[in-house]
Amino acid sequence: MIKGKVWLVGAGPSDVELLTIKGKKVIEQADIILYDRLVSNSIISLAKDDAILIDVGKCSNNHTMSQEQINNLLLKYVLDGNKVVRLKGGDPFLFGRGGEELELLAKNNIPFEIVNGITSAIAVPAYSGIPVTHRDFVSSLHIITGHTKNNILNIDFKSLVKLNGTLVFLMGISSLKNICDGLLKAGMDKDMPVCILEKGTTARQKNIKGTLDNIYEQSIQEQVKTPAIIIIGKVCELSKKFEWRKFLPLSNTRVLVTRPKDINSNFCNMLRDKGAEVIDLPTIKTVPIKNIEIDEVFNNLNYNYIVFTSSKGVEYFFENMKIYKKDIRYLFNKKIAVVGKTTKKAVEEKGLFVDIIPKTYCGEELAKELLKYIKANDKILIARAKYGNKEILNILNKSDAIIKDLALYETKYDKASFINFNFEYDDIVTFTSASTVMGFINATKHYNLDYSRIKAVCIGNQTEKEANKYKFKTFVSKEPTLDSLLQKVIDISKKE
Repeated sequence: MIKGKVWLVGAGPSDVELLTIKGKKVIEQADIILYDRLVSNSIISLAKDDAILIDVGKCSNNHTMSQEQINNLLLKYVLDGNKVVRLKGGDPFLFGRGGEELELLAKNNIPFEIVNGITSAIAVPAYSGIPVTHRDFVSSLHIITGHTKNNILNIDFKSLVKLNGTLVFLMGISSLKNICDGLLKAGMDKDMPVCILEKGTTARQKNIKGTLDNIYEQSIQEQVKTPAIIIIGKVCELSKKFEWRKFLPLSNTRVLVTRPKDINSNFCNMLRDKGAEVIDLPTIKTVPIKNIEIDEVFNNLNYNYIVFTSSKGVEYFFENMKIYKKDIRYLFNKKIAVVGKTTKKAVEEKGLFVDIIPKTYCGEELAKELLKYIKANDKILIARAKYGNKEILNILNKSDAIIKDLALYETKYDKASFINFNFEYDDIVTFTSASTVMGFINATKHYNLDYSRIKAVCIGNQTEKEANKYKFKTFVSKEPTLDSLLQKVIDISKKE
């Protein structure tokens, strides 16, 4: 009995937010993912940590592996009992060879499902303000491949011209001159509007406008690169009125987010709402600590103050409360101090209110604020990361209070890698801690990057201090909050 299964998943045009809900669910559960070149890094990064990721991408005259090899890999992994995802750009059944890949599976009675994706033929024009249909202009839409199995362009141009509809050519840049010549010979107006849409739905999105008579020369002048699609029809004129994306403040900006995978979604969404293309590149992860010291603390919890220096500290503290069967009644009459707004929010979500928070969000100022309240012999528990900043301890140890520095978790480098993504010096990298800087260095040490050319937006002075060790071009948010970090990214993007 075959225990494995294959899902043929369409990833859409690139923007992770155009991925279907079902596609996301299937990717997150997959044991094996065979992905194409046009699938974005952010979509691939949805995979679980132990998933095996295999690049089977193809581009013109450069195939990672043959179609037959891909088909055989699918069969091999599913027969081993795996949940296998074949992840393809756009929709798998629209010029995506999805049918070819299912032939071998069907022949061997392998269970499979199709998860459709949004095709670039519709999404990419929409991101440039081009509706592929409009009652005042056209009555039909025709999607044609400009790339055929034997590299022979076999198109009935006369029939296409007679249809008087919008023509969308996918994978047709190498055949652009033949397409234009064919349509002109078939009688299409030489002044028919044409748009070439390059790298649609990404920060590098371009719209090269022209007519059937001059678009080929325009493409050479603009040095058009793939992926790109060709739109031919009167609807192209609507781009001038309907182009909406350019009004978003980060529409031409690509941002790398290095926060841990389990907490990066909020900031990624904030950036995407402003139009940014976001690359999820978690460079660190947090791991809980278990030892006798933690046993002693949570079996007693005899403290006057509990201090949190991060939202992660809050998370792991309450996880241990649950493990040791302590509810919030055990925190009765204890004062709670936090380093900043994000940590404050994490505490409030547990049903508690914060007593102490400094005006400037950093460990040093938190310690100074605590000194205003604590008395001799007060017991203070600092619940935080292993190898945390020593400044808070240096200040509090000068008091007559009894300080317990408890490491609840430690930070480790994550397996961050540039999957399906080429770093460019126009990109902005965001750092939310010194450890994310070190994680980024660890992840990129084999790529020979010139860090002095990389724009690094840091959430605070300690983070900037770490980034300066590697000579990043640093910028610091006004406040150590995600809102302020976002605003700094917008400010830099405007200047650029």
